[in-house]
Amino acid sequence: MTAIKVAEVSKTFRAGSVRALDRVSLEIQPGETFGIIGPNGAGKTTLLGCLLGLLRCDSGTITLDGMPPDDLGVRRQTGYLPERLVLDRWMTGLDFLEYHHALAELDPARRSTECSEALARVGLDPSAGRQTIRRYSRGMLQRLGLAQALLGTPRFVFLDEPISGVDPAGVILFRRLLTELKSTGATVIINSHQLDEVERICDRVAFVRGGQVQSIETVTAGAELRRVLAVRWSGSAGTDQARLSSIAAQAGASLASLAPPTARFSVADDAGATRLLHALLSAGVPIIEAAPEGGRLERLFETGGDAPGAPGGAPADAPTAPSGPAGGSA
Repeated sequence: MTAIKVAEVSKTFRAGSVRALDRVSLEIQPGETFGIIGPNGAGKTTLLGCLLGLLRCDSGTITLDGMPPDDLGVRRQTGYLPERLVLDRWMTGLDFLEYHHALAELDPARRSTECSEALARVGLDPSAGRQTIRRYSRGMLQRLGLAQALLGTPRFVFLDEPISGVDPAGVILFRRLLTELKSTGATVIINSHQLDEVERICDRVAFVRGGQVQSIETVTAGAELRRVLAVRWSGSAGTDQARLSSIAAQAGASLASLAPPTARFSVADDAGATRLLHALLSAGVPIIEAAPEGGRLERLFETGGDAPGAPGGAPADAPTAPSGPAGGSA
């Protein structure tokens, strides 16, 4: 069964004068990590609000495991981290988690233990749990919000800009938690502007623009993950197309384009880029600069989301709806 199904969903604001979503359709499979990207005002947060049942669609349907998103059974299995965290700042971090643990109707006998474990899981020590939330840094707030979203091992997890304000250690922790979620079979939906992270952790990504899904990209399809490395050199000796193509092929790469003194190579990964540079230097190519180009998702922004067979979209961006409450089980 499809985990999440969106069929011809439209949503307007201002008495119908602003169309935020325009006949959006997509399906998300069980256990899939699905990204939503697009420019500001594209309708991403409105779509997330509809998926959570916080906003009512004007037309179309949304189901999670065949049930509407505001079904209580679905909500008991849903975790949500909003972009704008509005927390009760007088509470301690541990009090906050215990409050949401109770709201989710989880086992009271396990409340203290599970909330302490949730703090540790997101890298907050017991002393942080005893602090009032008003003393938390932006990164600590984000970790606390993620901890409440993961209470009770939810089957559906919605994350809106989950690593905003998080330090590099927090980003690494976030990746690990996403891997753990995947192992439990949870279906994860991520709305984020952090394209490199989305490309790294998602199975598929929808590019939303003008209230429409312009394209859906699979980002774990082996060769699809190849990266582009731009290389510049000094002089012109020995840098003809045939020679560069041969060197690249021996290193497991390929020459994508040539405009001396710069060439663009397609490489499989970071190790492939290292092999290519070593091969070029060993062959006497006087490299003075090498830099990776933006990933596939970055190029979606450059091309406006155009993809063969993708539905078109209106150029005008629509405003997004306000984010919902910071509750654990949405």
